[in-house]
Amino acid sequence: MVIKVFLASSSGSTAIKKKQQDVVGFLEALKVDYTQLDIACNEENRMWMRQNVPEEKKPANGIPLPPQIFNENGYCGDYETFFDAKEDNMVYAFLGLPPPPGSKEAEQADEAHVVENGTHAEETNAEENPDDSIEVPVEERNGDAHGEEVLAADEEEEGEGGEEEEEEVAEGETADDEATEGETAGDEALAEEDQAVEETDEAQAEEEEEQEEEELRQLEEQDEQGSEEEEEAEVQEEEETE
Repeated sequence: MVIKVFLASSSGSTAIKKKQQDVVGFLEALKVDYTQLDIACNEENRMWMRQNVPEEKKPANGIPLPPQIFNENGYCGDYETFFDAKEDNMVYAFLGLPPPPGSKEAEQADEAHVVENGTHAEETNAEENPDDSIEVPVEERNGDAHGEEVLAADEEEEGEGGEEEEEEVAEGETADDEATEGETAGDEALAEEDQAVEETDEAQAEEEEEQEEEELRQLEEQDEQGSEEEEEAEVQEEEETE
């Protein structure tokens, strides 16, 4: 299976260039075999990419922008879905490839498999081996007299340990209150940091959107120019024929 990455080598958009470099650089870091297909210098590549991106994945104007990623003829996704998969350590699943042994993605898959099988095994064992640890009352095992002696001893021990348990509970509640206050302060700091990150991401997203619109306009102009050149060539051929 060959991974195909459709790029625009002569793109005037800084945002698109950065996205293309991110995708290619990450694939090279993972040592994934891939092929770059240029849509700026090859009309066939451009038309193939546009025709094979699913309709539901295309933007409102119907013209998908690079980079677009395929596994053979199967569509994997664009930069945004690639980025999400990278953040979740699911790039191999995104590409439709098995993760190599020892990778984070393979370890996560193994952990999920163990948890799933372990839970299933516990449920099966619970059904096949009913709990036989239920104790039989002392009275039934050794007679009423012995049972009364054991109960009296238990009550005496509970009376001695009651005060100690109350003190331990009070100390535990105080520690829990202090931990809760620390967590609240930490949550507030994280919330402020998340807000700052969101504002930065929004500003970056607006800039990238403007650059993508400019790139789209340039691509449309290239299409129009190509159509005009084809028409002029046809007219010239007709004149020469006459």
